[in-house]
Amino acid sequence: MTEEFLKQINIDNDSEAKLFLNRIKDLAEQSLKKQQPEWTNFLTPAQREQAQAVLNWVTGSRYNSLGGYSQAERRRIVVYPDYYLVETIEPALAFLEIKANAPGELTHRDFLGSLLALGIKREKLGDLLVTENTCQLILVPELVDFVKMELEKVANAKVEINLIEPEQLNLPNLREKVIRATVASLRLDAVAALGFGDSRTKMAREIKSDKVKVNWKPTRNPDQLVTVGDIISIRGRGRVILRELTGVSKKGRQGISLVRLL
Repeated sequence: MTEEFLKQINIDNDSEAKLFLNRIKDLAEQSLKKQQPEWTNFLTPAQREQAQAVLNWVTGSRYNSLGGYSQAERRRIVVYPDYYLVETIEPALAFLEIKANAPGELTHRDFLGSLLALGIKREKLGDLLVTENTCQLILVPELVDFVKMELEKVANAKVEINLIEPEQLNLPNLREKVIRATVASLRLDAVAALGFGDSRTKMAREIKSDKVKVNWKPTRNPDQLVTVGDIISIRGRGRVILRELTGVSKKGRQGISLVRLL
């Protein structure tokens, strides 16, 4: 993988990221050699963006990402030869429902912590959908029997584990707030301030403090310009998507439409 390419995706000095991207490249080459689909582990949005940048350079390969449901954050990428029939690829995902008999309400952290305590690596697990004392877990199929056998308790509460179908997932009902207004420019601090209801000065401080991400990548540049489709996120405060530009006002301000996911 060339240094020029690595610089293009801003990881030229990141040895861990280089190793990850080389594994993605090797996976694509293995898929072509074996003439069959190959799967990554579950990737974060930022990792998927980097992986896709690599895969776009591999001649003869195609790819798709699956996480079990349309809004899944953690997803696996399947890489396959461009002549391969996509319809024949079986999703390499499994779904478990973990019910805990606990007196109090258990959290996402409780379930995830108990799973990781078994020695399972985080990249083998997809999203955890937690409601009350039930966790619906998306994971790699090869770990199903291990989890069913080894996971006996979550936060000292006994659990019952069953295999379920993807249609049985209790999908999160994300609330949307549409914001329509004008900004002086499409600078990150201006758009984010509008989306999160902060002053531009405060938002600039948040950005410089490395608390804001654009398309899942950290940024410290309040001057960065955003475009339609960009996702601005702040940990613990949700996400804002720049949905559309609605025209320029008589005073020269840019009209925008934002969607805030709560």
